[in-house]
Amino acid sequence: MEDPAPASRAAALPAEGRCGYFVEKKRRFCRMVAAAGRRFCGEHAGAAEEENARKRILCPLDPKHTVYEDQLAKHLKKCNSREKPKPDFFIQDINAGLKDEMEIPEQLVPFSSLSEEQLENLIKKLRKASEGLNSTLEDHIMSHPALNDALNDPKNGDCAIKHLKQQASILGNIEKLKLLGPRRCFVEFGAGKGKLSHWVDIALKDAENVHFLLVEKVTTRFKVDGKHRKNNSVFERLQIDIQHLCLNRIPVLQEGRLPVVGIGKHLCGVATDLALRCLVETYAASFEERNEEPLAKRVKNDKTEKESNIPSEEGNEKNIQEMWTPVAGVVIALCCHHRCDWRHYVGKEYFKALGLGAVDFYYFQRMSSWATCGMRRTSLEASDITTKRKDDQNYDNEEHDDGGDRLTDGSTDGMPGILTAEEKKNIGHLCKLLIDQGRLQYLQQKGFNPALQYYTDPSVSLENVLLTAIPAHLSLQEATHK
Repeated sequence: MEDPAPASRAAALPAEGRCGYFVEKKRRFCRMVAAAGRRFCGEHAGAAEEENARKRILCPLDPKHTVYEDQLAKHLKKCNSREKPKPDFFIQDINAGLKDEMEIPEQLVPFSSLSEEQLENLIKKLRKASEGLNSTLEDHIMSHPALNDALNDPKNGDCAIKHLKQQASILGNIEKLKLLGPRRCFVEFGAGKGKLSHWVDIALKDAENVHFLLVEKVTTRFKVDGKHRKNNSVFERLQIDIQHLCLNRIPVLQEGRLPVVGIGKHLCGVATDLALRCLVETYAASFEERNEEPLAKRVKNDKTEKESNIPSEEGNEKNIQEMWTPVAGVVIALCCHHRCDWRHYVGKEYFKALGLGAVDFYYFQRMSSWATCGMRRTSLEASDITTKRKDDQNYDNEEHDDGGDRLTDGSTDGMPGILTAEEKKNIGHLCKLLIDQGRLQYLQQKGFNPALQYYTDPSVSLENVLLTAIPAHLSLQEATHK
């Protein structure tokens, strides 16, 4: 039987103005535009006799495309993959944290190679370290009128509704913490399309002096920023890795004393630690370096004033001004603990106080994925293969609808090597809780009053834990006025 390729090639012709090169693999002509007077596009010109004199080579900046060798110098100046000038707010590794003396050994035993005894010892360590922790979080599933129309719009499918329910609950929690108001700068970490900031802006309506900084390290399509160009709010997108972001150098934060509110929806693993350090360590600490009263001292003074019970109305107004803090609050929906990193983790001191180190953190971090992987196989070997496959996927998506549920009581003492799916979920949730507890202690040490709560139902998102924090002195002030 004859090959149909020649016949199909003869029967079809390239579209007008398009490349005349026939792509055998795709069994069609190239659809790239050819230059005026030429038969082939630049990519396939080397295959044509008329272009034999010029050689095309792989671009050294990005081998996914080619360039004429004699035009390489010119191309490198305008190639989209070239290194672009760093913005003023870029400072290399400013939020990375210090390298620990006990880094994770390079020749670490792979998780899949652990013996039953080693796994049993890890689980015992985990249970001992988490003794006394409250594994049952409070439900703070909320909503907000700003999203009512969208939630009731029949045009929105199930996936869109799940996102909207989460955004509505996050917005409701922001309002409950009294962080939704004028004269603020909302910094959305891992902003993606910027939908969370979009709803915050709608909820604020025409509030005065509101700025939004949308932090995202990659270029994002279908952004919603353009919808706000006619509003009073100012939207600014910062394309940068949180690890290198210095908020002190952002003009809007340099010029005015706008309290910052850090927000995020499903901020992935290590990004949460980088964001916390960016806010409460790098940014807030800079104000103390300017000889302003430290936050811890303000809290102590406020406690003394509360005990004396003698503040006047005029004194309260003065104290409110004096107790101004650069970071008004943090509201972040957590996810993907298996993508945390020991170097960047803010809760190192908490782990060390429990007698745990980098190696323990690595294994707990890996086991945390059991909480949401939805595995139904009981073999440890099979489960680890599944976990590895999940690790290789892109976990920067906003949803992880692959099974799992909340933490429930369970025991693995009798089955150290072969665990049921339910037992794995329990252990995974415990790992997440322990990692998050280190973050809570970090925030407490930095003068904040942090909390963890469920902000949405597991049927909406398996990653349903919200981390909130407000300055401790503001919590104290609110308690005083009740």
